[in-house]
Amino acid sequence: MRPSKRAADEMRPVSFDRNINKHAEGSCLVKFGDTHVLCTASLEARVPAWQRNSSKGWITAEYGMLPRSTGERMRREVVSGQQSGRTFEIQRLISRSLRTVIDLKALGERQITLDCDVLQADGGTRTAAITGAWVALYDCLSWMQRRQMVLLDRVLKDHVAAISCGIVGDIPVLDLNYEEDASAQTDANFVMTGKGGIVEIQGTAEADPFSKEEFSALMAMAHNGIRRLVDLQKLAVI
Repeated sequence: MRPSKRAADEMRPVSFDRNINKHAEGSCLVKFGDTHVLCTASLEARVPAWQRNSSKGWITAEYGMLPRSTGERMRREVVSGQQSGRTFEIQRLISRSLRTVIDLKALGERQITLDCDVLQADGGTRTAAITGAWVALYDCLSWMQRRQMVLLDRVLKDHVAAISCGIVGDIPVLDLNYEEDASAQTDANFVMTGKGGIVEIQGTAEADPFSKEEFSALMAMAHNGIRRLVDLQKLAVI
């Protein structure tokens, strides 16, 4: 029995609360159980200097954890004067994941920044951020379409979502919370598109190496989990 009392292939309750920020072109509060991430999409009529005059836009992301998103207060990274390696790596992961489903040329020379702020953390913050950021991005592009800036179905090529899997107590399980993640023998994050394309896989053995058969079990579990997340994204943006 998992500490969370869920079945091995059972996800935590997932919800998307849209239009949570009246100022942002797109916003979504995503919840994976007790992990809550506020995702906002901000449109700018410019691109990075290296992208100018390319007739292409850009999608980027920033990620951060609020001081009391965890059991003890942590210092804001801006106070220490630098981002941690973990923060930088997660930002790049979110950015890459969203760019895989965007036609940058159809976006035009504009930049959309996805800010993913963890309000409460209980494992899987990066997977929740990617999944919720897609909803915020969808709403930003819908905002642009209403103003005849883009055609949504030309810019947005597919859904993208992410889920964690792991081996806990020798059993492959889906959507780890913090307690499970902390004791996992293997933990992995899977990012996939709505059509089943693989964007990124991050997998680590914490003790003994995992086998090809165990990886296949995690992969199948992740595929089913992401399919459910994509269905929930579709319901959220109807």
